[in-house]
Amino acid sequence: MASSTHRLSPLRATALVLAAVLSTGALARDRGDHERAREAVVAGQILPLRNVLERLEREQAGQVLEIELESEDRRWIYEVKLLQPGGQLLKLEVDAGTGEVIGRRVRPDRKPHGEPR
Repeated sequence: MASSTHRLSPLRATALVLAAVLSTGALARDRGDHERAREAVVAGQILPLRNVLERLEREQAGQVLEIELESEDRRWIYEVKLLQPGGQLLKLEVDAGTGEVIGRRVRPDRKPHGEPR
């Protein structure tokens, strides 16, 4: 039996799991939201989540905690929350049509007072 030494990065592994879950509609708020998102991908209005996460993996370190797809002013936005090394929470807004990061907010980790960082 051959063994593989290839390992998925935490971001890629999380992305694959989330993509599989999202493709079944389990995280969609309701069937209508899921259908609208699927139709937007099929129509070429937005990139598939997998493509966006692969791009982010090359540009950002961190573990995906949450992903939302929202429509704002006729523009689709992926909101991605990443837990970065060192405990910082990074929230990215990504144009779902281009994959371009259009917003970024960093929140430092919140350790109790007196604990070393």
